[in-house]
Amino acid sequence: MKRFLPFLIILVVLGGALGVSLKLWKSRSAPNTNAEPTFATNLLGAAPANNGTDPNQANQNSAGLTRPNVKVSSPVVLEEYGDYQCPPCGQLYPDLKQIEKEYGNQVQIVFHHFPLMKIHKNALVAAHAAEAAHNQKKFWEMHDLLYRNQKEWSDLADPRPTFLSYAKQLGLNIDMFNRDLESNQIDQKITADIQRGTAQGVTGTPTVFLDTHLLRYEATNLEGLRRGINILLERKAAS
Repeated sequence: MKRFLPFLIILVVLGGALGVSLKLWKSRSAPNTNAEPTFATNLLGAAPANNGTDPNQANQNSAGLTRPNVKVSSPVVLEEYGDYQCPPCGQLYPDLKQIEKEYGNQVQIVFHHFPLMKIHKNALVAAHAAEAAHNQKKFWEMHDLLYRNQKEWSDLADPRPTFLSYAKQLGLNIDMFNRDLESNQIDQKITADIQRGTAQGVTGTPTVFLDTHLLRYEATNLEGLRRGINILLERKAAS
């Protein structure tokens, strides 16, 4: 129990996460409109027009629909704070794989652990499984298995045997994998991710930042990701 004490403390911070995740889940299934900007803050930065409408919001809503044919010196960094048991994260997963396929080295995807332990009983051990695989250079492979098979293990009383079967599929050293599932170092890494996210204002999952700009929950879908990435690629090319 002592090993999990830091997580019990963090649960207090994550108390409102269920409502945020449910809101996102509902928003992802609702019809998409251009009524909201892509980012939580206006990247274009001009003042509203005198007639009460904001031309920059209109520009941001129409910009980024087509992938720009530009070359940039550094990729757009896409950071996701995710929970492997979170249904909206599971819905976002194939969109992120599509972005990876479409943009290649123009986008760098980074995953940060943000298990919502108060509402997802297996989220923490799933994060441990991903990091145990990371110690054998198979993080993304385990990451993919966890999301692709989310419904298989989410409601299990003990998902460890299932995660062990994934480790075997990946050809991992099973003794090492089992040790790392209980590793204090992995505990510390996951705690550091949670603290980092909390400091950035993360309260639910999935939360996505593009080059440190917070993507609106309503835009956390394939179209919103494309729009945001394209806007930032254009900005990089012009700078």
